[in-house]
Amino acid sequence: MKRQSLFSKILFLFIFLVIVSCGEALIEKPIDLTISEGFENPIGFYNPKPTFSWQLSVSDKIKSQSAFQIVVASKEELLPNNPDLWDSKKEETSQSTFVKYQGQELQSRQKVFWQVRYWNQDNAISEWSEINSFELGLLNNSDWKAKWIGLNTAQDNIRGVRNFLMHRPQYLRKGFELKKDVKSARLYITAKGVFDVHLNGKDVSDDVMSPGWTPYNYRIETLTYDVTQLLKTGQNALAVELASGWHSSRISRAKALYKKYTSPKIICQLEITLQDGSKQTIISDESWKGTTNGPIRLANVYDGEFYDANYEMPNWKQSDFNDSTWNVVETEAVENSIKLEPKRHHSVKTKTILSNTKIVAVTDSTTIFNMQQNMVGVPKVSVPMKKGDTLKIRFSEMLLKDGTFYTTNYRTAKSSDFYVASKDGVIEYTPKFTFHGFQFVELSGYDKTAKPDASWVTGLVQHSNFEQKGTFTSSHQKLNQLQSNITWGLRGNFFDIPTDCPQRDERLGWTGDAQVIAPTSLFNYNVHSFWTAWLQSVRESQTEDGRIPWVVPDVLQIKKSSSGWGDAITMIPWEIYKATGDRTILEESYESAKKWVSYYESEIGETPFVPKNPSFGDWLQPFLSTGPKGRGGDTSRLLINTAFYAHSAQLISKMASLLGKTEDEKAYKALFENIAKAFEKEFFDENGIVKAKIETQTAYLVALYFDLLSPEIKEKVQERLLVTIKKADNHLRTGFLGTPILPKVLDDMGEIDLMYDILFKETYPSWFYSINQGATTMWERWNSYSIEEGYNPQPMNSLNHYAYGAIGQWMYERIAGLSSLEPGYKKIKIAPVPNTKYVTSASASLQTAYGEATSAWEIEKDSFTLQVVIPPNTNGTIKIPNGFTKSILINGEPLNGNYQNTSEGTVTIQVTSGSYIFQSKSN
Repeated sequence: MKRQSLFSKILFLFIFLVIVSCGEALIEKPIDLTISEGFENPIGFYNPKPTFSWQLSVSDKIKSQSAFQIVVASKEELLPNNPDLWDSKKEETSQSTFVKYQGQELQSRQKVFWQVRYWNQDNAISEWSEINSFELGLLNNSDWKAKWIGLNTAQDNIRGVRNFLMHRPQYLRKGFELKKDVKSARLYITAKGVFDVHLNGKDVSDDVMSPGWTPYNYRIETLTYDVTQLLKTGQNALAVELASGWHSSRISRAKALYKKYTSPKIICQLEITLQDGSKQTIISDESWKGTTNGPIRLANVYDGEFYDANYEMPNWKQSDFNDSTWNVVETEAVENSIKLEPKRHHSVKTKTILSNTKIVAVTDSTTIFNMQQNMVGVPKVSVPMKKGDTLKIRFSEMLLKDGTFYTTNYRTAKSSDFYVASKDGVIEYTPKFTFHGFQFVELSGYDKTAKPDASWVTGLVQHSNFEQKGTFTSSHQKLNQLQSNITWGLRGNFFDIPTDCPQRDERLGWTGDAQVIAPTSLFNYNVHSFWTAWLQSVRESQTEDGRIPWVVPDVLQIKKSSSGWGDAITMIPWEIYKATGDRTILEESYESAKKWVSYYESEIGETPFVPKNPSFGDWLQPFLSTGPKGRGGDTSRLLINTAFYAHSAQLISKMASLLGKTEDEKAYKALFENIAKAFEKEFFDENGIVKAKIETQTAYLVALYFDLLSPEIKEKVQERLLVTIKKADNHLRTGFLGTPILPKVLDDMGEIDLMYDILFKETYPSWFYSINQGATTMWERWNSYSIEEGYNPQPMNSLNHYAYGAIGQWMYERIAGLSSLEPGYKKIKIAPVPNTKYVTSASASLQTAYGEATSAWEIEKDSFTLQVVIPPNTNGTIKIPNGFTKSILINGEPLNGNYQNTSEGTVTIQVTSGSYIFQSKSN
């Protein structure tokens, strides 16, 4: 009995311990921790008031979050129990993105550690996350003890295209001694120009064209590098190559703001902590030496680079190099008027390598290589040469019928690189301080006795260092090619700023092109920080009277604004907020948005609420009434002005509501309503027909999409829109402003099959037309080239221009069926609308702030299958499409519970996070 009693006690204790253990078991820890616009453990960070985001692990136990706790400390060992900077305590909320830091004020250079844990829907607590960190850069000009340094290259008076001053690239160096071992070291650096920096002969980074392009008269971005492993006890050398870049080259087609700036300069500050705790700082000052007698003889953005190997200086980056014959640099103090701020998005890098090169033509003196993809970046050449010969590298996006280069669309951009050989043999060369837009490369000046080989040229694809966010594919080959063209166009033109084109003498940050493509870009790539960084430049470039320049940075200095272009200050922040859920961009842009609307008000003429400011109109509308040389579209400029004025006012009202600005919300809502009434009265008759001499699709589209019409007129305008489309044989007749909203308006009207018809048209003007002509990127014009007629005769004819790629948003949202019901995809809508005339399957994935969401459907005979992933801490609304609502199964089980039939013939199902397979039969 005693044994049995003892056994019972042990068994009871064991069961008790198991129960207690299970009760206290922690669920999976948070993952994918980031701060602000998606940065993971950054150094040199720009924001002392960051936001925190994390994701919940995918698990059957985890559907949603009910609370969180964030702890922040100055030392890793203080976490999680003794945070000295901030402890949020337990916050009962489902918010897991963009939680604002509310702790002690942070300072330049400070390294901060943080962790987070959460409670799930059942109040079960997670493990603490891994410890993450961020380290601030130099936040204030006063943090810089260094000086601007450089050589006076302006005195050489080298003149290039259009008599613009050119500067010889500089080679700058400083030797120094460290008598003790290094514990840690940070290099803070930037340039008026572009630079490449080295320590003891090794590259500090693989960044390209740093520090990038900002309004240099207002702000220059700084870079921070961890160089601990590059330093050594004893003699060291810091070496910098410096070229003109955007700061001191010819930029734009006419007068440039930066033309007045003289020689390029750098500023750098190497801060070293030694093992004994002492510190040593190396700064750029008058102790540096420099020369222009290096191998890069000339380099600029438009015209390319000239490299002469005879000027190479072996070991110049090393500590034992003798620089006694070099010049002492000139110095300048740090200006208080120009802010030095840490770079707030990722630098340009080489992201892809194209090696599937083909030789398409060989003559006695030249060879033409086809990269098989229109790309942006530089070539890497490995070519046999004879001593003293000059290799010439030319670029072209396409070829003429005779096989020679088509470069008319490069205009005055020479876009050529040169290499002078210092010895016989195979040379390897990659241009450093330029970039090109091209598909074809022509080499001349190589060893004539050598047989050309495709391996001579490799393409280094360069763009800002963001990663892919979304994917789209379908059963239709040309639709997939369109997706490829869209993404290549985005990457090629996201070169530190959003450019209009990457090849001609322009490459500027046109604001209208940017607002058109922003929504599609946010589906395809993680460009949150890219856009917010550029929008800071937009705000800095805004004039006192509220004008937003045509281009940012504003090198044109034309002092004019355009509707549809300046509205980037309201439209892009709103799109970022919808895509990410981050209100920070609304807070940052709010006052500038109001100033922009005030500018509209200042331009109102004799007709109330109708601004008369200049406008580019519906840029590059096809079949323009004024002929092929026209560019601004047939839609009334006053109509476009008024429509965008109203739209910006409405967006500000929505922003004000979110930001708790009640009075502004009411005021701008009333302003929107007044503009809308004036718009309808001024531009449409009682039959819903636009009063202008020429009836255009875009006139009806902006009226409908911006919600500017009374219900009775709206219905008539919808009918007129359909008439104009039918007259065009179901082709679009839209330019830059009308094209992105065409699919959205037809979607709202329920005319989805019509939008399919327009999208899948093969003839001009259409998206597939350029594909049928061999396009591998988006084109500037609907008819930039045709196999039969050749190239559009206008010199403004970029073959890599992203604006018309705006259709990509509709491809994700309607064809694949993946969209957001709440900002940041807190609630996800899966609602594909198949059209088996064109596609029998489509799928899309998207890395949301909460995790991956997917929608993939396929129709086979009478069966419809839809695979869905809804990430943790979100909910989904699934719509089974009309025509396939019979015998619905969800994960193999008959559908029951939370669903409803809709008037449009679909079946709507509400789901929590998880993976689902829906199967149904045709009705």
